[in-house]
Amino acid sequence: MGAVPQALAGGVLIGLASVLLMAGLGRIAGISGIVAGIGRRDDRRAENLAFVAGLLLGLPVARLLGLPTGLTITNDMPLLIAAGLLVGFGTRLGSGCTSGHGVCGLARLSPRSAAAVGIFMAAAIITVFVMRRIG
Repeated sequence: MGAVPQALAGGVLIGLASVLLMAGLGRIAGISGIVAGIGRRDDRRAENLAFVAGLLLGLPVARLLGLPTGLTITNDMPLLIAAGLLVGFGTRLGSGCTSGHGVCGLARLSPRSAAAVGIFMAAAIITVFVMRRIG
């Protein structure tokens, strides 16, 4: 399976999971909010844990099934941890993440999500430009 079909399949699965979560539970599939909900002691904790477990187990299950994943981690662990912390800080600062704003918010025609996605994309473009120039 080439890169385009894999990306298309991944996008379809993300969209399907988002639709099922909204249709089944009336909740938005914003990963940062779901992860934050794991720490709360409420009725949604089990749902949040199941959703995050599905995210974390997807790659190992795909590899066990012999499916091509196209994923190789080449950076060192301290860099990955620092990047994860920065992303977490950004999702709190932006009141949501790319999945909540980009997938669910844009689908609901949210102006706030459109602004957030525009900022995410601009920051990503600038980051790639800078890293290719000095990286």
